[in-house]
Amino acid sequence: MTEDKNKAKYAHILLKPRITEKANRLAESNVHAFEIAPSANKRDVSVAIKIFYKVMPMKVTIVKNPSKNVLIRGKKGKKAGVKKAYVYLKKGDKIE
Repeated sequence: MTEDKNKAKYAHILLKPRITEKANRLAESNVHAFEIAPSANKRDVSVAIKIFYKVMPMKVTIVKNPSKNVLIRGKKGKKAGVKKAYVYLKKGDKIE
């Protein structure tokens, strides 16, 4: 019962795994990238990883990419910003 409450509390922290060339290259060295909620902090990310993936992260690093103004085919627009978390795991641990 309490596990369900914890899952509900931390469900909004990890939005989705970040799948890019850099993230795939880092995953080989046990570093996984996730897009996270704008209000999330390192502690929240660490607890969410522990709850959903059943592994304890060694270190969590957070990076903010700001939104940018762009010009495409003569029209102004805005490229969305994102907040990312890099989760470092021990050698034997895996995230599937």
